[in-house]
Amino acid sequence: MTIITQIRSSKKNNFQTYAKNINSSDFIELLNHEELAPIIENNIPNHRENIYTPMCTLSMFLTQSLNEDRSCSKAVNDLIIQQQRQNSSLKISPNTGAYCLARKKTPVALVSQLARKIAELVHQKTPEDWLWKGRHICLIDGTTLTMPDTPENQQKFPQQSSQKPGLGFPICRVLAVSCLSSGVILNAAISPLKGKGSDEQTLLREVLDTFKQGDIVMGDAFFGTCFLLVEMIRRGIDVLFEQLGARKLITDFGKGFTLGKKDHLVAIPKSKRKPDWMEQKAFDELPEEIIIRECKVGKKILITTMLSAKVYPKKSLQNLYKKRWNIEVDFRHIKTTLGMDILSCKTPEMCEKEIWIYFLANNLLRLLIAQSAIIYDLTPRQISFKHALQILNTYLLLKQQIDENMLALIAKRTVGNRPGRMEPRAVKRRPKPYKLLMKPRAIAKEEILKNGHPKKIK
Repeated sequence: MTIITQIRSSKKNNFQTYAKNINSSDFIELLNHEELAPIIENNIPNHRENIYTPMCTLSMFLTQSLNEDRSCSKAVNDLIIQQQRQNSSLKISPNTGAYCLARKKTPVALVSQLARKIAELVHQKTPEDWLWKGRHICLIDGTTLTMPDTPENQQKFPQQSSQKPGLGFPICRVLAVSCLSSGVILNAAISPLKGKGSDEQTLLREVLDTFKQGDIVMGDAFFGTCFLLVEMIRRGIDVLFEQLGARKLITDFGKGFTLGKKDHLVAIPKSKRKPDWMEQKAFDELPEEIIIRECKVGKKILITTMLSAKVYPKKSLQNLYKKRWNIEVDFRHIKTTLGMDILSCKTPEMCEKEIWIYFLANNLLRLLIAQSAIIYDLTPRQISFKHALQILNTYLLLKQQIDENMLALIAKRTVGNRPGRMEPRAVKRRPKPYKLLMKPRAIAKEEILKNGHPKKIK
């Protein structure tokens, strides 16, 4: 029985049996579940029982991702203060070297597998009334992250070619799979921004096993390729994408089998060219054509493998596709609210680990939100993510136990339903009047030492 199932069946009465003695300063207690134990046991490296054990290090790393001050110094200082409050005789140095070394030894597999497993627990066992027509909806999209300008990061994740050496920052692309119902990150793939195998289609192929038969996958227009549609049909997975811009111009609703106004079934022939990533045998086994559905809703043309207009009316598909925007909101929560937008680690391996730490922290917070939603008859999307984060951080500060009162506080702040909301892509607050750095920092510093700061031009 999973966490979500336990809490849904017991509601408030039995919640204390799960939350008993959980200290919010130790996230590992949230991972104390029978289905997560094998992941922890199989991935913990051999270690001595010193201060920074793998589980203590993971807990501190998670706490860092939820704080505005994400420095290692604060993490170590918090540990020292916690030990002093417990009147422990253990002496901990404020130097961060040992903690940073312990973070480096924490396996990426441990963090990524925990993040995926927690997401699976929440996603697969969500209540029926959170689903769409009884089916799970998976959202897919890509985003980019920058990281410190170190030689190691530049080699693995080169800066954009339009930037001069020494003036840009390493940048990576992340494709994530999000659950529409709960907001957990089910899986992700990471690559450089440019180069072979770095496009969103390639990254999506790396995580196709995340989807289960009967799922519905929603994405933007970049995913609606013939090869992906064939693969999804083969796996028994339905898709709902926007029509690619170039294909909108040649979409003819006068062809195919008409289902309604601006709604028809159309045959898509097999491409004559084999893509480089596909083996010849797999290409030869592809069907000569597939049947998909195209429908125009508002100014968009949607393509889907849900062919029945009776079971899936056009208006229903339109309302569902509007919810695709939730993955953009999920990215905003993780990148802006949590702070993943600019990574802080100085090696590619640690940057990848940091990304998964943020996903794990997001999924743990989404787990608490889901628990609150179940108890107080809400849906997770109705509860404010930032409010839940603020409540959790306050509990961390006060060293309070995670209890029913905390879940009640989380459930009190709900967000409004604002369909069709639109905002200008511009900022009102003006930046500080500093010039852009147009030469490497070391050279700029030498010129300042020699000539002083340039005079301001009035």
